Amino acid sequence: MGCSSSTLAACFRDPEQNDLIIEPDKVENEGKTDADDLPVFHEFTIEQLRMATSGFAVEKIVSEHGEKAPNVVYRGNLENQRQIAVKRFNRSAWPDARQFLEEAKAVGQLRNNKLANLLGCCSEGDERLLVAEFMPNETLAKHLFHWEAQPMKWAMRLRVALCLALALEYCTNKGRALYHDLNAYRVLFDDEANPKLSCFGLMKNSRDGRSYSTNLAFTPPEYLRTGRVTPESVIYSFGTLLLDLLSGKHIPPSHALDLIRDRNIQTLMDSCLEGQFSNDEGTELVRLASRCLQYEPRERPNPKSLVAALIPLQKETEVPSHVLMGIPHGLAALSLSPLGDACIRMDLTAIHEIFEKIGYKDDEGAATELSFQMWTNQMQETLNSKKKGDAAFRQKDFKAAIKCYSQFIDFGTMASPTIYARRSLCYLLSDMPEEALNDALQAQVVYPVWHIASYLQAVALHAMGRENEAQLAMKEGSTLENKRNPTASKLA
Repeated sequence: MGCSSSTLAACFRDPEQNDLIIEPDKVENEGKTDADDLPVFHEFTIEQLRMATSGFAVEKIVSEHGEKAPNVVYRGNLENQRQIAVKRFNRSAWPDARQFLEEAKAVGQLRNNKLANLLGCCSEGDERLLVAEFMPNETLAKHLFHWEAQPMKWAMRLRVALCLALALEYCTNKGRALYHDLNAYRVLFDDEANPKLSCFGLMKNSRDGRSYSTNLAFTPPEYLRTGRVTPESVIYSFGTLLLDLLSGKHIPPSHALDLIRDRNIQTLMDSCLEGQFSNDEGTELVRLASRCLQYEPRERPNPKSLVAALIPLQKETEVPSHVLMGIPHGLAALSLSPLGDACIRMDLTAIHEIFEKIGYKDDEGAATELSFQMWTNQMQETLNSKKKGDAAFRQKDFKAAIKCYSQFIDFGTMASPTIYARRSLCYLLSDMPEEALNDALQAQVVYPVWHIASYLQAVALHAMGRENEAQLAMKEGSTLENKRNPTASKLA
C-alpha cells in the first residue's frame, strides 16, 4: 500500500506545480512531459460512456448548448476514476461513420501538454461521441469576460497566448493545421489552472472543408468569400483571441484595428490591467494582434513566428498558474464538510456516526421508488431484513449488518443508495475494501450525483492503495456536495 491511513491527507495532495519557464531552445520538445502518460486512443462502447456520464444525466452537462450548438459536452468518470469530457454530436452531424472514425483516430494520435487531448471516441449506430481529458477550471471566456473573484492578470494573459501559440505550432507540425472555431470557449484550464486548447476544434466534418460551417462571431475575411477554413484563417482567429486578452471584451476586429490605426491603444486595453504592463509590452502585443488580423491571409504570421514573438514577453514565469489565477489548489481547493473531512482522514468511526445521523433522508433525492412508509405485507420480510441490518449497524455488529443488508439487496425489488453506502462502510470496517468499492459504485448508479458515493469510493480506493484514483474520487465528492449544498463545508 502506498501510505498508511494516518497519512491519507498527504496522499491526497496534488504534486507541486512545475515552474512554467519556457526557453526558446526547449520549445521543440514541448509535449514530451505529462502528455506521454495519457492512455492510447481507445474506441469506447456507448454503454461505457453511458455509465461514465450516469446515463448522460442533465447534471453532468458542462457545455452551453442550444439550437445553434446542439452538440452537448458531459463530464464523466471512467472505471479507473479518470475524469473525461464526452462530446455527443447530434445525429445528423456525422452521417459517415467511417469518416468520423478516421478523423477521430487522426486527432487521437496527438499528445501534447498544451492540448486537452482526445482519449477516444464512440461510433455505434447513429451515435457519434468524442472522449477527451476533462478540464475542471472552466473556459477562458468565463475567466476573461465573466470573472467573479478577480480579473485575469496580465502575466496570465501572456501565458495563455503563448500556450495557445505552442499548441497551434505543435498541431501544425503534426499535419493538423486546421483548427475550427478558435475562440475563448475553446481554451480550457486544467486542475493546475494551466491553459489548454480543446482538441474538439481539430475535428472537421468534411474531407475538403467545403461543408464546414463556422460558429465564430468574427469570421476571417476569406471565409466570407470562399466558405473555406485555411491555416491562415486560424491565425486570424488567434488575432481575435489576442484582442480578447488585451481588452477583456469580445470586440469586433474592425473596431480594434480602427483604434490601433488611430494610435488609440489605451481605449483598447482592459482598464483592469492598469499598472501591470509597460507601454512597450502593450504595444508589442497590439502589433502582433494587428499582424494576425491582416486582410490578406499571406501577410499573417505562422504559429512558429507567434511563439517566437510571445516568448520574450512572458512575465512571472516561476509563479504557478493557479496562483496567478487565484484558484485554490490541492487540498485548499476542497471545501470539506465533516463527512468529507472524516473520509480524507480515513476515520471510519466518525463516518459511522455521521451515517447514523443522516439516516435515510438522502434516499428521497435518489432516482428510486423506495419508500419505507408504503410497504405491502408481501414486502414485510424484506423490510425486516432492512430493520435488522439497521439495528446491527447501530450496534456496530458489521458482519451481521452485511448479512441483513445483503438479504435486502438480493431479495428486494427496490434499490436504496443508503443501504449500499451502509454495507460499503461495513465492508470497510471488516477490511474488505474491494467489496466496499463495488457497493459505493452501485450507490452511484442508483444516485448518480450523490457525494457520499464518491466519498466512499475515495476511502475504498485508498484502502486498496490506489491513491491517485482516491484523490480524484475525493475531489468529485467535494464538488458534488458543494453543488448540492454550498454551505455544507461550514456546518459543524
